Amino acid sequence: MTARKQWLIVAGAIAFMAAGLWTAAAKLEHELFPIKIGGEAPDFAAVTLPPASAAAVTKGIDDYEGEVVLLNIWATWCLPCRTEMPSMQRLEERLGPKGLKIVAVSVDDPGMETRIKDFAQELGLSFELLYDAPGAIRNVYQTTGVPESFVIGRDGRIRRRVIGAPMGEDDWASEKTVAFFERLLAEPRP
Repeated sequence: MTARKQWLIVAGAIAFMAAGLWTAAAKLEHELFPIKIGGEAPDFAAVTLPPASAAAVTKGIDDYEGEVVLLNIWATWCLPCRTEMPSMQRLEERLGPKGLKIVAVSVDDPGMETRIKDFAQELGLSFELLYDAPGAIRNVYQTTGVPESFVIGRDGRIRRRVIGAPMGEDDWASEKTVAFFERLLAEPRP
């Protein structure tokens, strides 16, 4: 075997291993790069729940660039989700006019749009509800269940992660929580 053939075999083997590593990294991205406080909020894809006369629009984290966001991952069948939604609505009423974006992404099964809309109407929710029927956001944000929430600062970084429904003095509309969000809203836009 000539030296040229040997080098071609070595180059082919290296290219094959590089492709394999790239594929593995792409498939295992969320396991290799865990979500952490201070880390950049990963992108997601969820659709709006428009009236029957309009088409759904896909939204992701880039749609909220420069905003303070409370990203909530929930489902209609989740009792703690039902418990926390009224306090999220009170937070929306208080800080929505000051710029806080509350984005609640439902991970209900496919075909549940009507149920999600009925849920929102029953509880009088006015903040943005999105729908991720495949539930891909759960993998992207590495959730342990629902509800799970992420507070994202104007810089696009995760500032807080809340597993479960906050209660009592840590409720979404509590003075302590409102003060935390007001500090984030006071930060300059990037």
